[in-house]
Amino acid sequence: MIDGTKLFIQLLRIALGFSLAIIAAGLFLSWGFFRTLSVHGGPEADIIQLLVITWSTIISASAIGALSLIPSSFAIGFAEFMKWRGVIYHVSAGGLIALVLWGIGGALPADLFYASNEAGSFIAYSTPGSATPTPASEGFRPGSSIAASAGFIAGFIYWIVAGKGSGGWWIDKPSSPKGSR
Repeated sequence: MIDGTKLFIQLLRIALGFSLAIIAAGLFLSWGFFRTLSVHGGPEADIIQLLVITWSTIISASAIGALSLIPSSFAIGFAEFMKWRGVIYHVSAGGLIALVLWGIGGALPADLFYASNEAGSFIAYSTPGSATPTPASEGFRPGSSIAASAGFIAGFIYWIVAGKGSGGWWIDKPSSPKGSR
């Protein structure tokens, strides 16, 4: 059985958790990118840099949310129906989704915009002039660890907001006493 009030509250927590998770991932990526390009020009440069980080976080979160909505919905739905509340599941699901999306992103431009017959891998990358993807022995696409870290952060933030209560809207059937028949 289902408790309607708890389900409604959990749906609100899921929406809030997903929103905060993609904002946290966007902030992680933006902060890391713009802190490495730090301008040493005084306090006014710091304000401009803060504004740039803020706007790039909003844009990054929008892109991350659009790309990860469907796979995240499957992961969230699976956790809800299986009543999985563990941090390990949510963090690893976030990292795996980010890593797969990052890997797919490296294969798409060559397939869509350039007329090449490249048979690329989802995770391995290929250099622009080569016809074969990089072998798996040479590692993941550059930036994979950063993408996975952003996914881990997003999964953790989601777990804090909504993942702890996954499946809490199910009502257990009352057990009948053994002697009553």
